[in-house]
Amino acid sequence: MIKWADEQIARGIRLSYGVNRVLSQASTPHQELTLIENDQFGRVLLLDGVTQVATADEFIYHEMLAHVPLFAHGEARDVLIIGGGDCGLAEEVLRHEGVRRVFQVELDAAVVDAARRHLGAINAPVFSDQRFHLKIDDGVRFVDGLDERFDVVLVDSTDPIGPGARLFSAEFYRAIQRCLRPRGVLAVQAGMPFLQRTGFATTVANLSSVFQRSGCYLLASPSYVGGHLSLGWGSDSLRIDSVALDVLEGRIARSGLNLRYYSAAIHRAAFVLPPYIAQLLPSRSVDQSTPQAPATASA
Repeated sequence: MIKWADEQIARGIRLSYGVNRVLSQASTPHQELTLIENDQFGRVLLLDGVTQVATADEFIYHEMLAHVPLFAHGEARDVLIIGGGDCGLAEEVLRHEGVRRVFQVELDAAVVDAARRHLGAINAPVFSDQRFHLKIDDGVRFVDGLDERFDVVLVDSTDPIGPGARLFSAEFYRAIQRCLRPRGVLAVQAGMPFLQRTGFATTVANLSSVFQRSGCYLLASPSYVGGHLSLGWGSDSLRIDSVALDVLEGRIARSGLNLRYYSAAIHRAAFVLPPYIAQLLPSRSVDQSTPQAPATASA
């Protein structure tokens, strides 16, 4: 019986979860899947020994990856999700009544199956929502052949190792750029700048090399050990970092959503970067040190 599940956070750093119960453990064609119960974090999904989602704090990551681009856009109708097999992100996106379609592409069917069986607390509404469409496929291959257009694309991927590595490349971001509408925006998981400095810097540099406007924003989630977790973004016209506070507040109020982490103030503050992170952004990238507040919001 497993008593502890270990995650190698970075060189010289290891996190151990006490295991109350093993809910699922399997070797899929793509990765090692482990789903456990823990006193503090609830149900925890690990892939290749790396934490993907914990039911106790998943709302932090999912709200920030979903609502920052969606409320910045203001009129998103069609959303594409690459990855996100636990379907917690899709659940958050589908809370926006104006979204008419969420198309999700996940590489590993076993992740979706395990999540559907054991993570209903974060994804149950998804599978009965007619706006949700799931395709099991390689995200890079899928986007390469895509001729549809989306308002928002969200990449909820593992770290840039193994099957997730190509989802951080400039080539992949260019393929996404081609399937975005004129005001479209991409948001991606970009790692922990303190412990994953090289991977973070490469991700934001790749975004900057493709999009006219790009950068990152931050969140703090207990199960992602190592300081701030960053989310990267790119758009050729939309400044998601400079939507006026009153515009965001109005959109949130009209949505009727009861959110636990995201707010208009958090949206604005998330783009203020500590100098040690800001200095890792390429010079071409949008200046993230102080978010701008134009009289007329660029949204």
